[in-house]
Amino acid sequence: MSGLRGKVAIVTGASRGLGRAIAVSFAREGAALALCARGPDALRVTVKELRAAGADVLEVVGDVRDARDIERLAALTFDRFGRADVLVNNASELGPTPLPLLADYPPGAFADVLRVNVEAAFRLTQAVIGDMLRRGSGVVLNVSSDVAVSGYPSWGAYAVSKAAIDALTRTWAAELVGTGVRIHAVDPGDMDTAMHRAALPEDDPASLLDPAYSAEAFVRLALADPGTDRVRATDLLAPAG
Repeated sequence: MSGLRGKVAIVTGASRGLGRAIAVSFAREGAALALCARGPDALRVTVKELRAAGADVLEVVGDVRDARDIERLAALTFDRFGRADVLVNNASELGPTPLPLLADYPPGAFADVLRVNVEAAFRLTQAVIGDMLRRGSGVVLNVSSDVAVSGYPSWGAYAVSKAAIDALTRTWAAELVGTGVRIHAVDPGDMDTAMHRAALPEDDPASLLDPAYSAEAFVRLALADPGTDRVRATDLLAPAG
């Protein structure tokens, strides 16, 4: 398959879970990849596997909390590939576990979640969207969650951050009308990931989605416009009829 051949995709939080699954799915479609994650060992394993499968991969160890790392990721991507066609803002911070109620939430941890989940996505999008606008083509995919639209006890800063991501996406989508650049917030569903297990350790893994399944929604969004700024992966991938 080669639906993304000739395209360059940046994926943050790419060493495990959904980020890794998105990287694998994009590579299978022929995309060149700039992959960023904090943990060098896990990222190195992912990059090695993708390169062995023939993918062109740039490995960038970095923390999206740090504006300098965001700038470095964008600069290295443009230096290596000359462009960025798709940006996936996947890196996310859950916050303290067990998940505390808002009344007990440490203010520093609250700010950290917003820094990773919202501010980093804003900064990295700013870093690449100018080039997309000049070329009149590009896609930004922000990872959202159902907690952005439904109130659940103890989801605190994570829920606030994902609601902010939805608002950021809607605003940017309105500003991008007619430019050829698209932006979508994607709710990937409840997946069997380390983050989900940390948040809800009592959940049965058999009841959760494989991240590889949800990743296919990101491929479809990179290839075609569904006509909305907020998308549920399970709806996008549901069989027609």
